[in-house]
Amino acid sequence: MQFTDLQAQYAALKTEINARMQRVLDHGQYIMGPEVAELETALAARTGVRHCITVASGTEALLIALMTLRLQPGDEVVTTPFTFAATAEVIVLLGGVPVFVDVEPDTGLIDAARIEAAITPRTRALMPVSLYGQVADMAAIQAVANRYGLSVIEDAAQSLGATYLGQESCSLSTWGATSFFPSKPLGCYGDGGALFTNDDALAQAAREIRVHGQSARYTHTRLGVGGRMDTLQCAVLLAKLPRFEWELQRRAALGQRYREALAGLNLDLLAVRPERTCVWGQFTVMVDGRDEVVAALKAAGIPTAVHYPRPLHRQPAYERYAAGAFCPVSEQLAARVLSLPMSADLTELDQDRVIAALSAAVGLRG
Repeated sequence: MQFTDLQAQYAALKTEINARMQRVLDHGQYIMGPEVAELETALAARTGVRHCITVASGTEALLIALMTLRLQPGDEVVTTPFTFAATAEVIVLLGGVPVFVDVEPDTGLIDAARIEAAITPRTRALMPVSLYGQVADMAAIQAVANRYGLSVIEDAAQSLGATYLGQESCSLSTWGATSFFPSKPLGCYGDGGALFTNDDALAQAAREIRVHGQSARYTHTRLGVGGRMDTLQCAVLLAKLPRFEWELQRRAALGQRYREALAGLNLDLLAVRPERTCVWGQFTVMVDGRDEVVAALKAAGIPTAVHYPRPLHRQPAYERYAAGAFCPVSEQLAARVLSLPMSADLTELDQDRVIAALSAAVGLRG
C-alpha cells in the first residue's frame, strides 16, 4: 500500500500526461513555454482571482510573496509554529522575525483569537497556514489585518480546492501561495508552486521577481530570484486538471468514510468547521502512544507519517526567534498527530485495511 498512490493516478492519466509532456519535448521551450501561461490562466479561473503566477516551489511562492511586500530586516510576520519549516524559513531568509501564535486544539489551525495580542509596531504581515487541507478562519484573520493595515499571505500548500464561506482557498487574502509537490492534492512530478492575487501591482512585482527582477530582458528593476516553474511541470498539471474536480470529490468521500469508521475508536478526529470544506491533503488523527500505534500499523503493512513531530518554536533553527513563545497546544498536537494513507486513488479495500489495523491498535473508546 502506498501512503500517496501516485502510480495509480499516473496509470489513469498516462495518455494525457505523456501527450502533454511530448508536446513540450517537441516545441523545446522548457522555460516559460506556452504551457506556463495556459496553466496560470486555468488556475486563475478556477480560484476566481485575476492573477496566478507559477513559481519553482511552494517555498518560493511564500518567499516571493514576502518580497513583493518589501519585508525588511527586523520586520515581524505572525504565523503558526505547527507547520512545515518553509513557512518560517522564508521569513528568516529575508531578515524578518517569525512571531509564533498557538493553534486551535481541534483543527491545528492558527487560533485567530490570539493573533491580535501578538501584533507590535514591527508587524508587517500575517501568514496563516491552511493545514491538512482545511483553511484557517480567514475572515477573522483578515479583520485583524484590516484594523492594523497588514497584508495576509495564506500558506495554502495543502489546500488548493478547499473552500471557506464558498470562496476558494488561495483567493481569500492579499496573497495565496500553494505547492505542487507531487503528494499535494494537485501535484506535479517535481517541484512547483503558484501565487494568487487580485492586486495588479503585486502580481507584476511577483512576475519580475521570479525572473531575477527583470521587467524586460536584462533590465533588472528589482531584486529577484530564479523562481520559474518549468514548462514540463506545467504540462503535467495541465494533464491532471480535468480530473482534479473528481479527485476532490473522491478525497471528500474517503475523508468522510474515515471519519465515520473511526468515530468510536480511542483517538481524536480533527474538526472541519461547517463553513469550510477540506481536501484532506493529509488525513490526520490524534492518538496517545503514537510510537506503539505506528509500529502496529507498520507490522500490518500500513504506511503512516507525522505532520509534524516538532513545532517550529522548538526547532533548533528557530528557537532564537521564539523567546517567550507559549504554544502548548502545538506541542500537544505534535506528540499525538498521525497521518494515514490518503489520495484520490486509495481504494475502499485498502482503506478498510487501514481502519482495521488502526482499530486493533487503539481499541474502542471506553
